[in-house]
Amino acid sequence: MLKRIFPHPGLSLLLVLVWLLLINNFTAGGLLLALIFGTVVPLYTAPFWPNRPELRFGWPMVGYLGIVIWDIFVANFQVAGLILFRRNRDLRSRWLVVPLELRSPEAITTLAGTISLTPGTVSADISADGRSLLVHSLDVADEAAEVARIKQRYEARLRRIFK
Repeated sequence: MLKRIFPHPGLSLLLVLVWLLLINNFTAGGLLLALIFGTVVPLYTAPFWPNRPELRFGWPMVGYLGIVIWDIFVANFQVAGLILFRRNRDLRSRWLVVPLELRSPEAITTLAGTISLTPGTVSADISADGRSLLVHSLDVADEAAEVARIKQRYEARLRRIFK
């Protein structure tokens, strides 16, 4: 019964939070309207998501978000150091091909977005068969180690989150 009312609970929660942030004023009426939107929008859009992946909420997702936030924080200082204290000709920018074990388009999109959010790296393309991701990195000493780091830090955690 609850699954019929809330077919996509993550989307419902996200809509409520975004609505409350957008109105920038916490009132009972604003909360009520946020709850209505958070219930109605997923109900009407559920038919457009027939094969949506199931997510494991909890510690795997909290751990992933913590790693991503930490990596963004650290990468900001690393990129600033590269820009301020190294010459352009000393940078070792590389294109990396990251083979993917993820198969869900939503999981691959999350991985690509995570890579692009981290300063110094950007995901540029996905292969036609969806089995590899093309990533550009600003400074790479060892290509194989960087690919292994992406797979270990991000992809392995995403495999635990997306069922």
